[in-house]
Amino acid sequence: MRHLQIYESVMSASSPPSEVFPDRLRTAREYRGLSQGELATKAGLQPSAISHFETGARKPSFDNLRLLADTLDVTTDYLLGRVAEFKELAGADTLHRHYNALQDADRKFADELITHLANKSAKGGPTKK
Repeated sequence: MRHLQIYESVMSASSPPSEVFPDRLRTAREYRGLSQGELATKAGLQPSAISHFETGARKPSFDNLRLLADTLDVTTDYLLGRVAEFKELAGADTLHRHYNALQDADRKFADELITHLANKSAKGGPTKK
C-alpha cells in the first residue's frame, strides 16, 4: 500500500502534457474549417486519434505529426509551438528549405557564402544587420 501512495504522489507531481500541441492542432483544424472527423479522413487517421490529440490524452507519432501538418498545410514547428505562424519555420529549417530549392551552381555559391560568413564571425569580424 505504501508503494502505491509513493507512486501516486510522484505521478501527481509530474507536469501535465504540453498544452501547446493540442491547442495548435485544434486552432489549425478550425482555421481550415474541418471537423475532427474530416481532418481524420483527410489525414488517413481515426477520428478518435484526432480527439485524443486535441485533448492531450495522446501524442502523435512523428509520422502522424507530419501527416497532420501536411493535411492542415502548416509546419510541424507551428504544431509543436516552436513558432507562432502557420508557415513559419524555426532557425536553420528556413535555410534548409530555401537551400533545397536552389540549382546546383547556386547551392555551391550559397555554401561558399555561408562558409565565408561563418569564418568572418569566428574571427570576430563586424556583422551588419
